[in-house]
Amino acid sequence: MRMAALRRKHGLQSGVTGIARLDRRTKRLIPRLARGDVAIIDHVDLDQVAAEAIVAAGVFAVVNVAPSISGRYPNLGPRVIVNAGIPLLDQVGEEVFERLRDGQAVRVDGSQVWLGDEVIASGQVQDLETVAAAMLAARDGLSVQLEAFAANATEYLRSEQELLLDGVGIPLVRTPIEGRHCLVVVRGYRYREDLAALGPYIRERKPVLIGVDSGADALIEAGYAPDLIVGDMDAVGDEALRCGAEVVVQAYPDGRAPGLSRAQDLGIDAVTFPAAATSEDIALLLADERGASLIVTVGMQSNLGEFLDQGRSGMASGFLTRLRVGTKMVDAKGVAQLYRQTISGRSIALLAVLTVLAMAGAVAVSTVGQGWLQLLAENWENVVFALQRLIS
Repeated sequence: MRMAALRRKHGLQSGVTGIARLDRRTKRLIPRLARGDVAIIDHVDLDQVAAEAIVAAGVFAVVNVAPSISGRYPNLGPRVIVNAGIPLLDQVGEEVFERLRDGQAVRVDGSQVWLGDEVIASGQVQDLETVAAAMLAARDGLSVQLEAFAANATEYLRSEQELLLDGVGIPLVRTPIEGRHCLVVVRGYRYREDLAALGPYIRERKPVLIGVDSGADALIEAGYAPDLIVGDMDAVGDEALRCGAEVVVQAYPDGRAPGLSRAQDLGIDAVTFPAAATSEDIALLLADERGASLIVTVGMQSNLGEFLDQGRSGMASGFLTRLRVGTKMVDAKGVAQLYRQTISGRSIALLAVLTVLAMAGAVAVSTVGQGWLQLLAENWENVVFALQRLIS
């Protein structure tokens, strides 16, 4: 405090200054973030997907009301933040949401958050060393998390047995899926790289493009038009919702669908899908139930660490959903590695004919070519004359 007072006295400041953007739901905050902002979040065990989106927005600092690593399991988000060189301040307390308004200029200096000349919050500074130590300690909790996961999976199977086994509640959609490939895109792990690698596959196979919430925005950014948008509608942009795609709104098991009103306000005729699963899981179930021959996933979890990073409830539905659709499902990386764009024999023959015709045309219009053609015509007349004499 004394050093801070001396800095103010001499007109000096340290730390980083930016515009505060606040929301208790990180998923809802991310679309509002811009370069130079200070992200104020309330996110226990910050996950990798959220952290990568925050970094991509270009924020100057991240202030978390909650612990970014609680110790329950080694979550991946904090390492992404600190590796990007962005200050991460943890456990500043709930009061920051009461004392700070969205859009105010704040300064993050060490362990303190300043609003003008007043310290409004303080917490724990996270850096490479503290994050590494916390991750190491969190590994001790993996066995507890796996036991909790087993219990959650059992409970989820009990509550969603009819959905998982018989497809009860999966809505009918207008988009033709039967017998086609489906590409299900989540704005998650390495989605940009995967979409870029799948370009030849998408152009040739023309799969049904399914965007899960902001996965629809990811498809549009990559130059594609989604056929279906599935999710609770709290992260997808208006442009994506208005692009003409069919919309399936996730609802609670009791039928309540908070995202439905947003779609209706935009003039979209949407259907609902009541389920306790995650949005990406209901997209997989929808594609499977409606007869997709292959389901290619982009941005979804592909290893134990990423499943843990999703959280226990998401792990349960994700694991059981993959058991159901496992024979059809393949990760984008596998498709990118195995897929080779093929050219049919007919296309090769057509290309050869067109090449010959083009060369013949070029020769015919040239001076030398016209001389050759005249000589060829004279020789042909001599051959015909000789044949006529031979026959007679």
